[in-house]
Amino acid sequence: MPPGVRGGLAAVVAAATVMMGVGASQETPPSTADVPVRIVLLGTGTPNATPDRMGPATAIVVGDTPYLIDAGPGVVRRAAAAAARGVAALRVANLRHLFVTHLHSDHTVGYADLILTPWVLERAAPLEAYGPPGLRAMTRHLLAAYREDIDIRLHGLEPANRTGYRVNVHEVAPGVVFRDRGAGVTVEAFRVPHGSWRHAYGYKFVTPAGVIVISGDTGPFDGLAEIARGADVLVHEAYATEGWKRREPVWQRYHAAFHTPGSKVGEIAARGGVAAVILTHQLTWSATEADLVAEVQRTFTGRVVFGRDLDVFDLRELTGRARVPDPGSSGQ
Repeated sequence: MPPGVRGGLAAVVAAATVMMGVGASQETPPSTADVPVRIVLLGTGTPNATPDRMGPATAIVVGDTPYLIDAGPGVVRRAAAAAARGVAALRVANLRHLFVTHLHSDHTVGYADLILTPWVLERAAPLEAYGPPGLRAMTRHLLAAYREDIDIRLHGLEPANRTGYRVNVHEVAPGVVFRDRGAGVTVEAFRVPHGSWRHAYGYKFVTPAGVIVISGDTGPFDGLAEIARGADVLVHEAYATEGWKRREPVWQRYHAAFHTPGSKVGEIAARGGVAAVILTHQLTWSATEADLVAEVQRTFTGRVVFGRDLDVFDLRELTGRARVPDPGSSGQ
């Protein structure tokens, strides 16, 4: 192993279990009531190599801090594109928090990019990565695969810091996995039934502007209605039933177990009383985008958006709901 990474990559991949984010503030926060919260769709794609849709990745941007959910192919360049379009918090060197739903390749192919490219572009803080069991091993192997690159950057002519490529891995279980009291952000992981995966999660973000629930990849899951109860936005994967009906039986069985039809997404949203649904990771096949939206709307009367890469939603504007009271404020 090159000297730049000798000492064991285990020292680079810091082990952690279910708990708070590293460096989370323990002090009483200032008022966060007016902090803007945005949902940015960095990638809405699937394993299909669709040129205008990158792999699954969503950013929840709270003030100047972005929290990424999944790291599909193209995640870093989509973040750079969003920054160029005005979401400055998504500048590449500012990408420091990742929440992985599960370890399917289409959700993690961009993970190495997220570890290394922001470091090359002068991120000094280690990446904080939260996700299911197996994430630590994946991280260790990725760093080993790129050890020659890391060594050259550390010991060649390139001026590189010695910390930005490191990863603090937090293998989490269901429950609260991250809290930043200063920013007013809490993240809760919950299990979802994604076919034969043993560990697949969704994430619930409680922010100063409201609650955002990310389904991750999941088969039909009635329990999500209770998890999302009263949420402002449900970001949910979906497939169009009309297109699914024309698939071969073997693929029908697969998709029925691993993913969720639009009608069920609408039912979950309606039962949970959410204000709006954003569809991502959409599979339509021979159906249309309008067909999928209409399918959701048959069981849900709130706002439904067919998400596209680089869509940006202000949480308060999207839902039209009153501001959520800041628990750290005096109420005056």
